[in-house]
Parts: sequence; C-alpha cells; structure tokens
Amino acid sequence: MINTPVYASDANWIGLWTLYKREVRRFLKVYTQTLLAPMITTLLFLAVFALALGGAERFVGDIPFMEFLAPGLIMMAIAQNAFANTSSSLVVAKVQGNIVDTLMPPFTAHELVFGIALGGATRGVVTGLFVGSAMIVVVGGSVHHAGYIVYHAMMAALMLSLLGIIGGIWAEKFDHIAAVTNFIVTPLSFLSGTFYTIDRLPDVAQTIAKINPFFYMIDGFRFGFIGHADSSLWIGITVMAVVNIGLWAIATWMFATGYKLKA
Repeated sequence: MINTPVYASDANWIGLWTLYKREVRRFLKVYTQTLLAPMITTLLFLAVFALALGGAERFVGDIPFMEFLAPGLIMMAIAQNAFANTSSSLVVAKVQGNIVDTLMPPFTAHELVFGIALGGATRGVVTGLFVGSAMIVVVGGSVHHAGYIVYHAMMAALMLSLLGIIGGIWAEKFDHIAAVTNFIVTPLSFLSGTFYTIDRLPDVAQTIAKINPFFYMIDGFRFGFIGHADSSLWIGITVMAVVNIGLWAIATWMFATGYKLKA
C-alpha cells in the first residue's frame, strides 16, 4: 500500500512538481518521436483522404469534408499520445525494475495519479497544438467556440492519460499494453465518428456509437471548430466528466492497494 506523507495536511507540492517535470521531460527529450512524428502521420491521413479518396471535393452537409475531418484527426493525435505517455512510463518502469523510485517517495495515491496523469495530458495537448498548427496551414480553419475546444482537448487528454495509467499498471510486459492499444484505444478512436457523421448510420449503429465515450470527445471538439455536433453537447460534457472521475478512482485504487506494483 502507498505510504501517506508524514505531514498530515500539506500536499507534497515539491514532489508533485518534480514528478510532473519528469513525465514532461520524457517526451520532450525525444520530440521527433513524440511531437513531429504524430504531426507527419496525421498529415499523411489527410493526404490519403484528400488525394486518393477525393475528400477535397466532398461535403458533409454544407461543410467541406476536409474541414469536418481535421478536428477529428487532431483529437486522435491528442488521445493516442496522452495514452502512450503514461502507459509507456509505467510499463518501462516496471520492466526495468525502477518503479520503486516512483512509489517510495512520500506521495499519496491521488498525488501519484495527479502528477503522472498531468504529464501525459500535457503531451497530448502539446501534440494537438503541433498537429493543429499543421492543419491550419494545409486545410485552413476557423474557431466557432473556443470553450468547447479547450474543454474537450483537456478532458480527452486527461481521459486517455488516466486510461494509460490503468493499462500501464495492469500490463506486465509490452505485449499487454500493445493489446490495450490495438483492441481498445484504436478501435474506439476509429469508431468515434472521426471520419464520418453518425447521422448516416442506421439507428442501431447510432445507439452503439453513442455508448462510446470517444465519440463525445470528438463531437464536442469538432463543434468548437465548425459548429456541427451529432449529439447533445451537454450530454458530451457530462459523459467526459463522469468517465474521468471513474478512471481517476480506478487509478487511485490501483496505486493505493499496490495492484501489480508490489510483490
């Protein structure tokens, strides 16, 4: 079980700041892999739709398809990189045996979750800024409601960061975290309405799509740019908040009990 700090009322702010800086420096040291590579990959997705599939000439209602697609691709980059940061941090620490360096300092379980999750969320948001900047140059774009963009970017980055913590603690080797990526994160991302509007799906498929929390992070984020949403925005805001609270509770429980962290 995680030891509580010897001080009863004060948070370990110095330790939290140090833990957060460690997580941020992990991805900044290899920025070509963590920031530039997602930007290039996203632009390749865009090129495939624009050149090979005629996306530049298509419309979703009265919205050019490329403008409809761009926010979803940015959000995918945010989500996947937030997940990658926290999951890889914990799996590498467990495999190399230095997870004790994270568990031994006087952190509470909530502080561990906060420091690691915030580091992963930072990577997701910074990646989104890089990808979004490239999208503006290639596609152009406008902002319909900045508040929805900021809220959904931050909540989605936090959600995938927390999911990465849970997956990283659960995983015992790299194959396990790859399975989480391949069978949970990637399918939910691709089936979230990134490449299409769910209005064109059959009623049953629309119902299934609205169970997917990734759908709401894409839908609200896209609304912030183009003013188009496939579902109630307030439902999306609520779902994102509730999912994050649930994931935070699970991650905290894992650290507090030492689940798969201590022999």
